[in-house]
Amino acid sequence: MNFTRWSARLPGTQRRAAARTEQGTSPAQRGESSVPAARAERPADGPDPLPVGEIDELPVREVLDHIPALVALVHGADHRIAYVNDAYVAAFGPRPVGEPARAALPELDELGLLPLLDQVLRSSKPRTVKSRRTSGGRSYTFTCTPVTVPLGGSAAGPEEGGGVLVFAADVTDHAEAAERLRTSERAQRETAVTLQKSLLPQELEQPDDLRIAATYQPGGTEAAVGGDWYDVITLGGGRTALVIGDVMGRGVRAAAVMGQLRTAVRAYARLDLPPHEVLQLLDGLAAEIDASQIATCVYAVHDPNEGSLVYASAGHLPILVRDENGVIHRAEEPTGPPLGTGGWMHTSGSVPLSPGSTAVLYTDGLVERRSEDIDEGVASLERALAGATGTPQVVCDRLIRALGVTADHDDDVAVLVLQHPARTGSDAELFRNAALELLGGVEAAPRARAFATGVLASWRFSPELHDLGVLAASELVANSLQHGTPPMRLRLRRTDRRLIIEVTDGDDHLPRRRRAEPADEAGRGIAIVATIASSWGSRRTPGGGKAVWCEFALPRA
Repeated sequence: MNFTRWSARLPGTQRRAAARTEQGTSPAQRGESSVPAARAERPADGPDPLPVGEIDELPVREVLDHIPALVALVHGADHRIAYVNDAYVAAFGPRPVGEPARAALPELDELGLLPLLDQVLRSSKPRTVKSRRTSGGRSYTFTCTPVTVPLGGSAAGPEEGGGVLVFAADVTDHAEAAERLRTSERAQRETAVTLQKSLLPQELEQPDDLRIAATYQPGGTEAAVGGDWYDVITLGGGRTALVIGDVMGRGVRAAAVMGQLRTAVRAYARLDLPPHEVLQLLDGLAAEIDASQIATCVYAVHDPNEGSLVYASAGHLPILVRDENGVIHRAEEPTGPPLGTGGWMHTSGSVPLSPGSTAVLYTDGLVERRSEDIDEGVASLERALAGATGTPQVVCDRLIRALGVTADHDDDVAVLVLQHPARTGSDAELFRNAALELLGGVEAAPRARAFATGVLASWRFSPELHDLGVLAASELVANSLQHGTPPMRLRLRRTDRRLIIEVTDGDDHLPRRRRAEPADEAGRGIAIVATIASSWGSRRTPGGGKAVWCEFALPRA
């Protein structure tokens, strides 16, 4: 590159300095040809073309001064100004030739480009920085290219005459459009996340016997959310259903399917069906909602009298349980395929959940990583759970941190933690159980009444609640004696919030409340129970037969 040509069209003192330099340079040094240039042929119907020789001799500055991009040429170790074009002057004002860039080009210093000039000069490699915003509000993309500036007919090194050509394209419109797009995407994402969270339970139900917490964290920074969900449903009689699921895919459609499945689960849970039957119903519904959407799900039921979680899994990851001794138990593999596949039969399994245990239900975003097998992720979760103690919410937070889930995680994460606390001391006095086996016959009803009278008296209930409890126990036993079959059992249970009375027998016909006519001699037992109790219900038991229960809310201390 001929250094003197860069200054031929500079205004004022810059132009005169360039002219003096130009006069002392030979035609050969200026790169001018001594051979007359030939003219190109003129088209038949067009203007005379510019002679080829004139194109060859057109100074570079003639081009650079008329382009809209900003151009500057600096040379030497302190980046002295050799040339700036008209667009640069219009953007930042006149710049004196020969002055160091640090003093004469404050805009480059403001944008942090001076170290970049050093890098380009040392490495002789071009560098580009995108969309730097100046204090004047304009945004530019800068490309810095090394050039060799001959001094005295020989190529100079970086410290002597090596230079850097700075080329800046105005990208203000693009930057503003990109910022508007990012703002719009952030707003859309906030809306999508709000939609997703509105479909999740706003406040978890807290059963008497369990302490529960949940965490949901949307993945990444995209507007598309996933279909992860969880729920806690009190079934009555002290039993609790716990659900976690994941609709494959992302976006509003996945969230909409999730919302429909969650609503359906709550409806099916009210039927108090075994877990595998709930998933069987969900499987058919998922296929009807959208045959192209597949979902995984775990539906589990906790019965404090059984000390276990009975669950069914539709292609979902295994439940993990840490027992009171710190040993981790992993539930068996999925007991059925994902929801929406159709034509399969699900089965139920169980995992122990004794007092002092902690269980974790989760979606694949917690344990799945592109760089490792998902079994390794589950094993990492097991190790994290083994050392995660504290309240359910503390355990949730610790598991999230231990598995490396951050705000820019690439998948949605849902975690549901439940604890069955071991109660001791005065707290244990508020949780009591008593049961009586009934063989049937005429003596069964009197025995049941006597048993209920003694137990409720020992639990020191008020006279009114005592009498209502005895009446409810008598009516439920009478109903079982009349419509059920042996074996029969009366179970009384109290928690810190309610009294539960339950009668089981061997017949699977579920009772229903009906209006008894004045002349009817029967049919009033369930109606009486429904009137005096806070709630009542019935369900079929896994081994065949049924359970009928009612609850009385205890006055708060």
